[in-house]
Amino acid sequence: MISFFANIFGYVLNWFYGFVGNYGLAIILFSIVLKLIMLPISIKQQKTMKKSAKIQEKMRELQDKYKNNPEKLNQETLELYKTEKMSPFSGCFSAIAQILILFAVFYLVRSPLTYMKKVDTELINQYTNEIEQAEDGKKSTYPEIAVIKQKGTEDDRVYINMEFLGLDLSSVPTQSLNDWRVYIIPALYVLTSFVSMRMTTAMQTKKKEENKETNELDAVAQANKSMSYIMPIMSVSIAIIAPLGLALYWLISNLLMIVERLVLNRFLKNEEEA
Repeated sequence: MISFFANIFGYVLNWFYGFVGNYGLAIILFSIVLKLIMLPISIKQQKTMKKSAKIQEKMRELQDKYKNNPEKLNQETLELYKTEKMSPFSGCFSAIAQILILFAVFYLVRSPLTYMKKVDTELINQYTNEIEQAEDGKKSTYPEIAVIKQKGTEDDRVYINMEFLGLDLSSVPTQSLNDWRVYIIPALYVLTSFVSMRMTTAMQTKKKEENKETNELDAVAQANKSMSYIMPIMSVSIAIIAPLGLALYWLISNLLMIVERLVLNRFLKNEEEA
């Protein structure tokens, strides 16, 4: 399934690449289009998050009322969700979609000749074997990236212009330790991840204050708070071992997500007031 989506994304990315002639610009345009496609899901997720915060007080009342009757608590909880027209699994589809996209884009950036340029597998294997023989059998972590770097100037079929603002988007930070510039995009990505997570936590905390809850944050909120620190660490761990094209996609996606949340928060707030 992931390969299927990577193939579809590859067609879109290659179309943009053919239009602008630059891998970095193509990734930016691809990120914007993908975010627009996912916008209805994002709106629904944002509404679900706000609605979920609103029914937390009712949930606490039910938990106190039926703390000695788990079966009745489950019945009343389901009835509450039904009354509020909300499913306990509302966020599952969004989470699954985001995971699929995450891995599909990783596949795409890791193997751009296969998924983006649709280069024949035999040609890729031929060039990969030639490169390995020239390097005494040493295998590359990203064979197709190595083919682009070493064979792209000789064969247009495996050429992709990956120069972007003075950076080579085919570079892998852990393999380019002498070039500090390869850490610019991963660092910006981690920073925007931190900002995005903080925005989510702040929004949930604000809702709790609006509901006049004086208890400490519940387990879910505490977990989200912890994730605001853990996610940047996990993010940089992935970003520094992958080609910079992936980190660029994540960076643009995070920037778009921050703008999206600011706009949706404003829009949904006005909708609630109305």
